[in-house]
Amino acid sequence: MKYRTVGRTGIRVSQLCFGTMSFGSYSDAAASKAMFARCREVGINFFDCANSYAGSRAESILGDCIAEAGGRDEIVLVSKVCRPMSKDVNGQGLSRHHIMREVENSLRRLKTDRIDFYFMHHYDPLTPVDESLRAFDDLQRQGKILYPAVSNWAAWRIAKALGISERKALARFELIQPMYNLVKRQAEAELFPLAQSEEMGVIVYSPLASGLLTGLYGVGKRPETGRLNEARYAQRYSDASNYEIADAFTELAQSESLPPASLAVAWAMSHPAVTAPIIGAENVEQLDGYVAALDIDMTPELRERISALSFVPDIGTERTVD
Repeated sequence: MKYRTVGRTGIRVSQLCFGTMSFGSYSDAAASKAMFARCREVGINFFDCANSYAGSRAESILGDCIAEAGGRDEIVLVSKVCRPMSKDVNGQGLSRHHIMREVENSLRRLKTDRIDFYFMHHYDPLTPVDESLRAFDDLQRQGKILYPAVSNWAAWRIAKALGISERKALARFELIQPMYNLVKRQAEAELFPLAQSEEMGVIVYSPLASGLLTGLYGVGKRPETGRLNEARYAQRYSDASNYEIADAFTELAQSESLPPASLAVAWAMSHPAVTAPIIGAENVEQLDGYVAALDIDMTPELRERISALSFVPDIGTERTVD
C-alpha cells in the first residue's frame, strides 16, 4: 500500500479509501467487521462514513470495528452531516443547531473523541455558508473535528466558501468528495482544477458507477440484482450511452486480461488530482477485487485509451483560444 498526503494537512492516507455505506444495510455486522479487518490487513487506514448511512447504523458498526481493533490513532476517519436524521423540522441541513447536535451523535456512535475530516454532505440552501463555516470552525477549535470538508457542492460554491474562510479567518475546506468514474467525469472540468489550485485533497465516490463498470452490465446485459436496479442509481445511469461505454470498457479490460472492476478503480485513482477513490463492498471477496487495482500499472497510454471511451467534459464558461 502506498500513502498520499491530503492536500496541505500533512495527514497521510492510503491510496484507497474504504466506504462504509454498506455497513448495516447491504452487509450485516459480521460481514462489515470482516471487511474492516481485511482493509487493515492490506494497509487501508482511511475510512469514509456518514451519519445517515443505514439510518446511523453504519457509524455504530464502524465505531465497534475501530474500538475492537484498538487502533483509533492509526485510522483517518471521515463522517458527514446534512441529510435528514429525524422527522423534526430542524433534523437536517447545515444550521448550527443541527451540526452541533449531530457531531455529538456521530462521536458517540463512532466511539471516538474526534473526526478527522467532517463533511458538509450536501449544500443547504436555507443556511448561509458563513454560518455553517463558523460552526465547523468552532468544532475544530474544540478538537471535535480536525478539518472541515465538503461533498456534492459545485466548484463555484466551494470557491466562494474558501473566500469566506480566508476573509473571516475560519477553518477552510481541506478535502472534497465528488462523484467520479468513466461515465461521470464532470469533476474534471472545474472541481479537480480547483482542488489542485487550492491544495485540497480529493476523494472520489462511485468509481465503479454503481456496478456499471464491473463487466456485468452492457447494452444487452442487465442483471436482475444489484444497485442499478434501485431507483436512484437506475436514474443516475439511465442514458443509453452509459451502457455502450460499459460494453467498450469491458472489452478493453478483457483485451488487457484485467478484471473490469479493478481497472475502473485504477483509472479513477490515476487522475493526478485524486488523493484516493472510495471503494465500497458487500463482502471480502468484492473488496479484494477492488484492492487488486493497486497491482495495475496504469500507464499514461492505458489511461488515454480508457479515457477515449467516454466523453471529456466541456468547460463552457471559459475560452482559452480565440
